[in-house]
Amino acid sequence: MAIAIMTSGGDSAGMNPAIRYFVEHVISYRLAPYLIYDGLEGLIDNRIKRVNLSHVNGIIHLGGTIIGSSRSKRFFEYRYREEAYNNLKKLGIDKIIVLGGDGSFRAMDIFYNEFGVKFIGIPATIDNDIYGTEYCLGVDTALNIIRSSIDSIRDTASSFKRAFVIETMGRGSGYLALVSAITSGAEICVIPEMPYDLESKKKEIKRDVNSGKRYILAVVAEGTKKTQEIYNFLKDDIKMDTRVTILGHVQRGGNPTVFDRLMASNFIKHSIERILQKDCKGEVVVYKKSSIEFITIDDIASHQYKISDELIGLYKIDYCRDCEEINSISS
Repeated sequence: MAIAIMTSGGDSAGMNPAIRYFVEHVISYRLAPYLIYDGLEGLIDNRIKRVNLSHVNGIIHLGGTIIGSSRSKRFFEYRYREEAYNNLKKLGIDKIIVLGGDGSFRAMDIFYNEFGVKFIGIPATIDNDIYGTEYCLGVDTALNIIRSSIDSIRDTASSFKRAFVIETMGRGSGYLALVSAITSGAEICVIPEMPYDLESKKKEIKRDVNSGKRYILAVVAEGTKKTQEIYNFLKDDIKMDTRVTILGHVQRGGNPTVFDRLMASNFIKHSIERILQKDCKGEVVVYKKSSIEFITIDDIASHQYKISDELIGLYKIDYCRDCEEINSISS
C-alpha cells in the first residue's frame, strides 16, 4: 500500500517537519511513502517520487517546503484531474495527505468524488483562517517572526521618538495582526473583524505622548488596506515622525518553532492513523481545545472562519484606559 504527501497553496513553517514525520510514520507501518513535488501541478505532471528516510534527513529545522508548492488553474479542468489520477494509479497510490488551506482541500474533495482517492487535509497556513481549527501549521513561527520584528522596531522607534505602522499578512483575516498587537502592546490594531475609532485613540495616544511615551506602535492587517490611513493619522493628527514597515513574505519563512514541529508530528500521526481506516473518505484534521478531531469538507465549506470574541476581548481591554470610572479608581 502506498501513501503520498504534498504541500499546496502558500508555504508555511512546519511543512518540512511534517514531511519528515510523514516518511517516518509511513515506513513504521511498513507502507511505501511517496512525495508529490510542486503541489497540484506536480500531481498533474507526474512529479511523484518514492522516498526513504535519507530523502528527509536534515530538514526538520528548515522553513518552507522542500517538495515545493503551487496554485493550479489546470486542476479545475477534468482532463487534468484525470491525468493526475492516472499518475497515481500507475504507482498504486490511493491515499494522499495534503498540507494546505481550504482551497486545496476543496480541490481534493472533488478529486475524491470523481476518482475515489482518499485524503486527509492538514491545515497549514500562517493566516490561521480555516474554520473548525484553533491552530494551523506554521502560524506559531509566523507570530514569533512578527514579534521579533516588532521588538526590533520598538528599539529604534524609542530612540528617535517615532511612530511605526507595521503591516502584517493575513488576506482577509486579522489573526496575525491581532495576536501581534496584543503581545507587543501596540497602541493601535486595525483588523477586518474589529471596528476602530481613531478619534478616541487620538486622545489616549496624545495623553501617553505628553506623559513621556517615546514611541507609538500600530499593527495593521493587510486585508484592511488601512496602512496609509493609519500612517496619515499618526503623522498629521498625532504629529509624530512616522514610518511604515511592511513585513511581507518574511513572515512565511524562518526555522519552525518547537510548537510547530510538535504539532506537525501530531497532525501527521493522527492523519495517517485515520486515512488507513476503511470509513475514511476525505476529511480535515483540526486542533480544538487541546485535542485532535476530524471534520468534513462540507463543514468547512458551509461555515466562515471567525476570530473568537475571547481573543478580541484581550485587545479591547486596552480601551478601559479611557474609562473615567477606572481612572478614578486608579487615582
